[in-house]
Amino acid sequence: MEQQPIVLDPTGTDIQGESARIRESGPVTLVELHGVPAWSVTDAVVLQGLLTDPRVSKAASLHWSAYLNGEITAEWPLLPWVAVDNMFTAYGADHKRLRKLVAPAFTHRRTTALQPRIEAITAALLDKLETVPRGEIVDLRELYCYPVPIQVISELMGVPDDRNPALRKCVDTFFDGSIGPEEGMANYLEMYGLVSEIVAMKRETPGDDIISVLIATRDEDDDSQLLEKELVDTLMLVINAGHETTVNLLDQAVFALLNRPELLADVLADKISWADVVEETLRYEAPVAHLPLRYAVEDIEIGDVRIPKGDAILASYAGANRDPNVHGADADEFDPHRASKDKHLAFGYGVHHCVGAPLARLEATIALPALFARFPDLRLAEDPAGLEKVVSFISNGHARLPVTLHAE
Repeated sequence: MEQQPIVLDPTGTDIQGESARIRESGPVTLVELHGVPAWSVTDAVVLQGLLTDPRVSKAASLHWSAYLNGEITAEWPLLPWVAVDNMFTAYGADHKRLRKLVAPAFTHRRTTALQPRIEAITAALLDKLETVPRGEIVDLRELYCYPVPIQVISELMGVPDDRNPALRKCVDTFFDGSIGPEEGMANYLEMYGLVSEIVAMKRETPGDDIISVLIATRDEDDDSQLLEKELVDTLMLVINAGHETTVNLLDQAVFALLNRPELLADVLADKISWADVVEETLRYEAPVAHLPLRYAVEDIEIGDVRIPKGDAILASYAGANRDPNVHGADADEFDPHRASKDKHLAFGYGVHHCVGAPLARLEATIALPALFARFPDLRLAEDPAGLEKVVSFISNGHARLPVTLHAE
């Protein structure tokens, strides 16, 4: 009998509940994204295997039948996710070329050198929070979780301060699951124009930043550079992925700890490390719940399921990170003591593993302890069950994180 797809909620109202239902239907399950079918993979071992399988591509223009047949049009809201030209959507030798050109911007030296600046950014934001009158409710996502990574990635890239508000609006819209196709494409074009302007500025006055590095980097083998559209699309990828995921990581870590005072007490007593908190948060609430899309280069058999050549595959990290076969029967519980916490797939796996993962970890292991050291009596100000989520089935965070900073 033909499997009927599970229609995903594009607004992500209940990401974990929906992921559990998908997982119950099997390790590889047919789902529907805005009317388009894809195979959701929630089995961690199967997903890890597919992420390293050369029979799986990220290039829609090469391997997605629906795209090649003209079935995926500008009316599909997720088109900007699959139509870009950067290493996110590249395959094989092309991906290797692009990643080789991008890698110099994310070296270990460049990342670790940011530690003093991240510490200064967090201290300044905490100083500002100190001025809030006692008892007043503040949105910690807006005033701390968001500005930490956006300031870090903006400085790392060399984005002028006056361009940040417009870029932030574009990023928020990019992840918004409620927007229509016209708004989505208009947003992509607006962001493309903004980034193109910044690239032009950096060509005139280069600095010690990612944009300048990517403009200047050449492949030693063939003296090639990133093409203009590859460069702009790559920078858009870095801006989008470089802070939205870290915002969610900080948000979800604070939320999890404030809901579990006994674990927070252990963290503050150094019985649990902040690194362990970060890894368990990445597992428990993957900052990117579902990542569109990958494609079968040829027929792929997984158990009694056959993914036909040319079909779309959805990496469902939120589901895979709670796979009980890897993380135990209590996979739905937040537990930084968990032995398998670092076996998550929150940053992907294989050749497409996130190049910015070390930076995200560094930001979190600085920003979280600094926050709780400054405000040890931090408390949620509203019923946690009533907090609305980000309107997205991709981005996994809260729309607001209302807290009080001090004890009554």
